Amino acid sequence: MFETPDLETVPQPPLAGVRVLDVSTLFAGPLAATFLGDFGADVTKVEHPRRPDAARGHGPQKDGVNLWWKTLGRNKRTLTLDLSAADGAEILLRLVAGADVMIENFRPGTLERWGLSPERLFEVNPRLVLARVTAFGQVGPYAGRPGFGSLAEAMSGFAALTGAPDGPPTLPPFGLADGITALATAYAVMATLRATERDGVGQVVDMAIIEPILMLLGGQITAWDQLGIVQPRTGNRSVNNAPRNVYRSRDGVWLAVSTSSQSIAERVMQLVGRADLTEQSWFASGHERAQHADELDDAVQQWIGSRDADDVIARFEEVSAAIAAVSDVRGVVADPQYAALGTVARVPDPDFGDVAMQNVLFRLSRTPGSIRWTGRAHGADTRDVLTDLGLSPQEIDDLTERGVV
Repeated sequence: MFETPDLETVPQPPLAGVRVLDVSTLFAGPLAATFLGDFGADVTKVEHPRRPDAARGHGPQKDGVNLWWKTLGRNKRTLTLDLSAADGAEILLRLVAGADVMIENFRPGTLERWGLSPERLFEVNPRLVLARVTAFGQVGPYAGRPGFGSLAEAMSGFAALTGAPDGPPTLPPFGLADGITALATAYAVMATLRATERDGVGQVVDMAIIEPILMLLGGQITAWDQLGIVQPRTGNRSVNNAPRNVYRSRDGVWLAVSTSSQSIAERVMQLVGRADLTEQSWFASGHERAQHADELDDAVQQWIGSRDADDVIARFEEVSAAIAAVSDVRGVVADPQYAALGTVARVPDPDFGDVAMQNVLFRLSRTPGSIRWTGRAHGADTRDVLTDLGLSPQEIDDLTERGVV
């Protein structure tokens, strides 16, 4: 089992010393900043004094406190600042002067209208990495439109592929495109920081939420270009291999089976008593097996449906075939594999004593990431951040009175 190093004795986390301004709202931009903060970046979350990040109002609350924010806002200091006010824009420029990264997701032209164009930001800090995360990117006929991840899931082809063959296109019940974009943005920031380290100058990252999800949809564009193929909706089946589906056990547990590799497909069919199917000429190709999914699914379902889930899983493990129970959140937090990995962390919290949440994305053996604190209240660190910037108590009081912070 992987053992988590003692954080008091290991070297600094990999992004220690990287200063990030999170000037974005909702999900893709803020989550990218969370990923950076999890591995040591000093992240300052900038929100409007009277209009907090709308993500603070999403999802369930307990005693009036938003629970999702505890995860999304973790490892960030929180600062309130009205960027549309001249004094607010000037304070941001002072923060930019000492930053390495700024992440924003205003509609194209908004920063420019406030006197905070990339050109102005680079005058203050030529080494700045400016990540601009928008629905449609900085150019093109849709650039000025409002948009969210749901539109990316629709436009990319994801929704067209998802759902039952005879049902409507299906959107995911969570921010899938936003989450994929957050990962892509964190990767883009790291790549750009490396280029800045090498070349001595920063640059703009233009991240459109409609794009990263496309890469995860496989080779559809090339297949359309070369063969004119449009992938259909297939429910839980795959056009690339079979059997691949969810099957219900005798005791009512849904089990997911995947046979992406030829050898596992053969082992599964031998296990369920249909080794004869492996001798068919079409069985030698995943794509051709998918053409015979009805026959393969029937065989697997009959075998699984006559046994309890624990027995099915044990038998699959004996022959090294891939299977997993379909879990909801209760199954996730009770799963021994997640427990062994430390995937769910309990973190001290000022409102609830401690809270459980997803841990950092991966484990590093020498310089691990960590959750240092949960999402903080709106503007909790405003006075400290401005004091560090050199503002006097009187100046901070004046800005507060005028609604700038």
